[in-house]
Amino acid sequence: MRVIGYVRVSTEEQGQSGAGIEAQKSAILNEAQRRGWEQVTIIEDVGVSGRDLNRPGIRAALETLERGEASTLVVAKLDRLSRSMLDFAGIMEMAQQQGWALVALDVSVDTTTPAGEAMANVMATFAQFERRLIGQRTREALAQKRKQGVRLGRPPAIKPALARRIRAEREKGGTLREIADRLNAEGVPTPRGGKEWRPSSLEAVLRGTSDLRK
Repeated sequence: MRVIGYVRVSTEEQGQSGAGIEAQKSAILNEAQRRGWEQVTIIEDVGVSGRDLNRPGIRAALETLERGEASTLVVAKLDRLSRSMLDFAGIMEMAQQQGWALVALDVSVDTTTPAGEAMANVMATFAQFERRLIGQRTREALAQKRKQGVRLGRPPAIKPALARRIRAEREKGGTLREIADRLNAEGVPTPRGGKEWRPSSLEAVLRGTSDLRK
């Protein structure tokens, strides 16, 4: 059985013995010896935060597990894997779908045992609760902004001179298709950097410039 031991330390934590790389490795290797895991590969992320999963080490570990080249992911401390309960829940879901085990030594998470799996599920439940709370707060905040008359969404990205040109051509009787064709023929990029203007995008520009003129 091949086991991946994942260790991580941020720049600020490198000098702290409790969170240091060597302390994490030692805890994982001691557990491997206790359980008889003979094939342990340590993957490191050094000098990176655990706020998300955008880390080369954890991505390499998860890809190895997804390919079926290892059966277990072990961390000495859960916050080395992720500081986000939502990310932890996502990793748990991956483990269940792909058929590999997750072990976090400091919080008794161990999906190879009934008790450890129950602990993991409890933590995943709290993560789901956190996700729903965030969604509810976001919806309430957006509703409040709408009541206050705040315009939501990204602000217009079109240059004022181009907006004035489009409005002027429209006021002269040009159709949206004709204006779009001229802009495309001249190679004028859209506000989002695209190469093709459409009547619908021109309508959005005209609505935006109308609001700005009020």
